[in-house]
Amino acid sequence: MNIDKIIDTLHPLERAVLPALSNHNKFEEIVFNSKLKDIEVMRALQWLQNKGIVESKQESKEIISLDQNGKKYLVSGLPERKFLELIKEKEMPLSSIMNEGKFQREELNVCIGVLKGKAAISVEKGKELLVSITEQGRKLLEKEFLEEKFLKKDFPLEISQLTPEERFAFQNLLKRKNFLRVENKKVKYFFLTDLGKQIIEKGLGDSEIIDSLTPSMIKDGSWRNKKFRRYDIKVNVPKTFGGKRHFVSQAIEYAKRIWLDMGFKEMTGPIIQTSFWNFDALFTAQDHPVRDLQDTFYIKDPAHGKLPKKELVMKVRKAHEEGVAGSTGWNYSWNQKEATKNVLRTHTTVLSARTIAALKKDELPAKYFSVAKCFRNETLDWSHLFEFNQTEGIVVDENANFRHLLGYLKEFFAKMGFPKARFRPAYFPYTEPSVEIDVLHPVHKEWVELGGAGIFRPEVVVPLLGKDIPVLAWGPGFDRIILDYYKINDIRELYKNDLNQLRTIRAWMK
Repeated sequence: MNIDKIIDTLHPLERAVLPALSNHNKFEEIVFNSKLKDIEVMRALQWLQNKGIVESKQESKEIISLDQNGKKYLVSGLPERKFLELIKEKEMPLSSIMNEGKFQREELNVCIGVLKGKAAISVEKGKELLVSITEQGRKLLEKEFLEEKFLKKDFPLEISQLTPEERFAFQNLLKRKNFLRVENKKVKYFFLTDLGKQIIEKGLGDSEIIDSLTPSMIKDGSWRNKKFRRYDIKVNVPKTFGGKRHFVSQAIEYAKRIWLDMGFKEMTGPIIQTSFWNFDALFTAQDHPVRDLQDTFYIKDPAHGKLPKKELVMKVRKAHEEGVAGSTGWNYSWNQKEATKNVLRTHTTVLSARTIAALKKDELPAKYFSVAKCFRNETLDWSHLFEFNQTEGIVVDENANFRHLLGYLKEFFAKMGFPKARFRPAYFPYTEPSVEIDVLHPVHKEWVELGGAGIFRPEVVVPLLGKDIPVLAWGPGFDRIILDYYKINDIRELYKNDLNQLRTIRAWMK
């Protein structure tokens, strides 16, 4: 290692800081002795650490500083001294002490408590409390209180450096309101490494070293015969992290692009929906367990929302009570008020229902998708959140069939990095036939369940669209795909906003 070459790379700020490090290791001391600004010293120390010339150590310390009342009584004096001065000649009623001393009630109570604790006063009960000074109180008046002496110290102070006498005063004042403030602070110390000590021993060399070449130096030729600072292109430098979108947002945008490229339009909508759209329009019975409080978040204010046009409401009501297209419905009396309850949407399928209801004849066939947040009243753990992302899709087409449904799903998951998908028979309240979707993990070679799909039942389609035609539908969860791609094992890590994770996690690329 060539010490001279290292010395030649030192910046003027580093040259100013290094001598101060010979005798001082606290940041404030280095700033004072180098006669530089805080930011200049911090920058120089960082550069020196990158070069292995300086190392740092961090300690957590309890620091005492004066609070509001501490600053006030440092100037005006402690109220207990004024209290003793008033009664040193004769005993006085408490009311007179309060008036003459212009004490606040709380301040007066503190004085009595403190002085009784020091055996400095005696209090006699009668029609009115009489207070007199004791011999111990007179002795106290003749000298500076420990608390007064403590308040005059140069704050902030470290608790660990207090003497036993100071610690006693500190404990007394800490019991009093807004006298002292104690904070845990991280204190950094900086030390010269062996390399740094060698540089100091050798000396910093030419103090006239030039840091940069300026236009004026070129014009007047003053650069000739000058020594310029060397640039060390191998030195470690702090990592920089450019701004970027949250990795979950990157994944969602990628999924959206897949659907858009496949000719789908995006459907959007509010996260707060009425139970009519979230449940009833999807032929979910009003006594179905999924509508219970333990599964669904209901809104307290406003608790109820508006229903759509009466004609549509009556069609949905008929599907529930009597059935449509040959079905018998749920055979119960449908409750309209139950349908007005506001909820946080439990699935993005609610967007499918609203989209189908708004379709016009000349807009068919139609293909729509969404990738959005849903909410369920789940217990939070490594595999469950009370909010999650779902990718939703519908194809409304008289010529669509079950094979088309499987084809769309296979194409989407292949583009998401899962070329092999399989489908198992399943049951969902609003689709028939229905399937569960599994994909083969490309690395672990295990099948992973992602969610459900199917063809909407006539009880859903007929009331919303006015006729019974095939509507392919799917709504698999999306967060599990994100977890797999980023090798995250706890779903809570998707949203914990860990800065190191956000800075270093790879970009979403498939």
